[in-house]
Amino acid sequence: MWRQTLWIYEYAKKYWLVMIFYTALGFVGSGVSLLLSWVSKDLVDIITGHQPGKLIQTFVFMIGINVFTTLLSQISSYIGSYLSMKVDSEIKSDIFEKILVTDWESLTTYHTGDLLVRWSSDASAISGGVLSFIPDLLINIFRFGSAMVMMAVNDASFIIFAFAGMPVSLILSKTLLKRMVNNNKKSAAMGAKMSGFNQETFANIQTIKAFDLIHLYIDRLRNIQKDYIRMKLDFQKMSIGTSLILSAVGLAVSYASYGWGIHRVWSGAISYGSMTMFLGLSGTLTSTLHSLTNTVPTIISLTTSAGRLMDIVEMPREDYSHDDEVLTFAERNKDEGVSLYIKNLAYAYNNGNQVFRDASLEVSPHEVIALVGPSGEGKTTLIRLILSLMRTQGGEACLCGGKNTPDSAGSNKVELTPSTRRLFSYVPQGNTMFSGTIAQNMRNVKEDATDEEIIEALKMACAWEFVEKLPDGIESEIKERGGGFSEGQAQRLSIARALLRRSPLLLLDEATSALDVKTESRVLKNIMQDEYPRTCIVTTHRPSVLSACNRVYAIHDKGCRILNEEEI
Repeated sequence: MWRQTLWIYEYAKKYWLVMIFYTALGFVGSGVSLLLSWVSKDLVDIITGHQPGKLIQTFVFMIGINVFTTLLSQISSYIGSYLSMKVDSEIKSDIFEKILVTDWESLTTYHTGDLLVRWSSDASAISGGVLSFIPDLLINIFRFGSAMVMMAVNDASFIIFAFAGMPVSLILSKTLLKRMVNNNKKSAAMGAKMSGFNQETFANIQTIKAFDLIHLYIDRLRNIQKDYIRMKLDFQKMSIGTSLILSAVGLAVSYASYGWGIHRVWSGAISYGSMTMFLGLSGTLTSTLHSLTNTVPTIISLTTSAGRLMDIVEMPREDYSHDDEVLTFAERNKDEGVSLYIKNLAYAYNNGNQVFRDASLEVSPHEVIALVGPSGEGKTTLIRLILSLMRTQGGEACLCGGKNTPDSAGSNKVELTPSTRRLFSYVPQGNTMFSGTIAQNMRNVKEDATDEEIIEALKMACAWEFVEKLPDGIESEIKERGGGFSEGQAQRLSIARALLRRSPLLLLDEATSALDVKTESRVLKNIMQDEYPRTCIVTTHRPSVLSACNRVYAIHDKGCRILNEEEI
């Protein structure tokens, strides 16, 4: 919890001015509340003492305080809402950025639904805690201390009643502490499980309908909901018991305060107004003590959320320290293009499964090479290694300027890192279009692309032939996951997006699998005949693609070897 508290502090210290503002508002509000108690005391004493001369003056002053309190409450509420939303947005934005630059392979161990819950719910808990915890703690201490001083100045005997319920609160809080920690962890895990289930269900609703699994998934959701309700009710039972005990103690303390107040009035030690003020202050002290005691569950909740976020943001980060070097390399070789060289590459999954032991390949500008092999042999894994989504565990992988080799390139080469992704265009398997218009999807990879550039890319990918027939052309809407277009059309749009970026290296991972042979041939021919010095790698199962390639590499027995014409 201490380590998690320090992690929260790193965010909190950025907003110390906001916390000072909240604390100042709380101090002003507490001060006005105490002043109102004092004025109420005077008003009661004036009424019971029959002093009409001071009645109107005191009554007007009391109205003024209430008006001021109302205005202060509304203004602080508006400003507080703005600051709260601002801080929440900034913290979420920061965590969002950290998640995106987290090592991809480590990140895939988490379900996307779990990531979403951690980013939304846990990040909101942190932002709320950052703004409220320290100010609330200081405000409650100030409120408690000032009420104590007012009591001590007028009649210190009432202080005893304010502390009467404190031992019970502390004992119950200690008893609940362990249960709270476990409940928060279980609740967060169950929330993530439910979110993941819902996200995965809605993302695959077509498959669920096709297999007639609707009733199965409805039953699964209800079972998850039952588990969640059961878990919440188990903790609620203990909370109800605790609340009843605290309420009983609070009532006992309140009635004891009333009895003592009546005794002090009858004995002539204090006035009716003083008794009224003491009863109000006694309630303030009791409630403030409970609030201070409740800081324990607040801390537990915050540190639990912090721990869940730390699990993500403290995973290995991708290294983008070579950005400047890569930009210089790209500018130097923009006319001649870039070659890719891989030699003796080795890689194994975390479970120990060896994928590559000794893989080597090379490809130069204006060349198209194919990677072939049975499913599961490592074609897509090799693409991910080239993109530095996974880290190689041996061998050499680099980019060289023009058609140079690593030996002849001299300093005109760079190692493959996350920074080199800016030199790649990538079309993965499946439908990767985003919701929005065709133009918006295209400009995701090139923000300043003109309509003419977009149309040219669509033509190269053989997509313009159906886009131009749409009523809104490139402004036509694409639904989630490419909805509204066939798989073949979505693939051609994805290829067009990659071509529009005009990166020196193009990776096509089964990117033409949904195209007919004729269209596939036209797309590859357009890519090869383009004057731009593009280096292209294609993974495929289709023999029709191989004839258009300069070389074909077979991924087999944890390595790569070039196939001869007879083998192709």
